[in-house]
Amino acid sequence: QLQPVESGGGLVQPGGSLRLSCAASGFRLNYYTIGWFRQAPGKEREGVSCIRRYDGSTSYADSVKGRFTVSRDNAENTVYMQMNSLKPEDTAVYYCATSSEYVCRVHAMTYWGKGTLVTVSS
Repeated sequence: QLQPVESGGGLVQPGGSLRLSCAASGFRLNYYTIGWFRQAPGKEREGVSCIRRYDGSTSYADSVKGRFTVSRDNAENTVYMQMNSLKPEDTAVYYCATSSEYVCRVHAMTYWGKGTLVTVSS
């Protein structure tokens, strides 16, 4: 089963931090490009961050640049997304997904996790 598994979501106050994890069993995450996406109620799923296969280069949505950092721990076979200075508008279900391509696009991703809910509220 090539489905990644997200964890680390929860309730946090504005300005707080969370670290999301995207783990896999039975396959190596570093063989794939990994994207983090989010979907808020009533909105379309949007890309948040991307860490690419081959060179590990990263990219971010403008809305999270400077606040979120994506990284990969090959020994743990896990991709992390550190989220700092969280805002209420970051509230969403966060998904990680894999792709054999070099880019992270919603329709290019192959396997999706089930998501983890992040709620930013006081």
